[in-house]
Amino acid sequence: MKNLIILITSLIVLTFEGFSQNIDNIDFISPFNDDVAAIKKGNQWGFINIQGDLVIPFRDDLVATNSGNNNYPVFNDNRCLISTTKDGISYFGYIDKQGKTVIKPQFLNATPFNNNNAIALKLDKEDMGENAVLGKHVVSYSYANVIIDNTGKDVYHLTKFKYVPLSSKIIKNPPKITTKLISDKLYAVEGENGKWEIKKMEK
Repeated sequence: MKNLIILITSLIVLTFEGFSQNIDNIDFISPFNDDVAAIKKGNQWGFINIQGDLVIPFRDDLVATNSGNNNYPVFNDNRCLISTTKDGISYFGYIDKQGKTVIKPQFLNATPFNNNNAIALKLDKEDMGENAVLGKHVVSYSYANVIIDNTGKDVYHLTKFKYVPLSSKIIKNPPKITTKLISDKLYAVEGENGKWEIKKMEK
């Protein structure tokens, strides 16, 4: 009798374990990429692995990027874009597949990784000193299109720094990334007229 009770208890536990990973009420499921797929429930996104386990719990800071006909978060090179908002301005960073923030949100915009590199808008802060007329300390901000590695370090500057007023009244949406890599040694820069210029990467 004791053995029968143990057997029944074990079967019940196994039954619940078999169904414990089921995920329902999903609004969207992306194709698998980097061995994980993005799933959406309400306004939050998470990630499942190829076994169907929820490896990144649902959260609201994952950035959906354009992938064909749909927008959804994507992992490339064990990195996925996240964003946070500070003083009304969005800043972008990256997490790994454990959900750990590996590159803190600091960029005004950024792309998914590709071959261990991504393009990001790096923000620079310059101390202008005291303004006697205004009676306060003054700083100036600018940003540039840069290539970053998987640690967040900028390894190549694609454009010169451009002044930007760091105000949510002006930066209502993330500034546009105006460069794209077209080969290992070539990149294209979009001009204000909408035309593109192809440039070689200098050593």
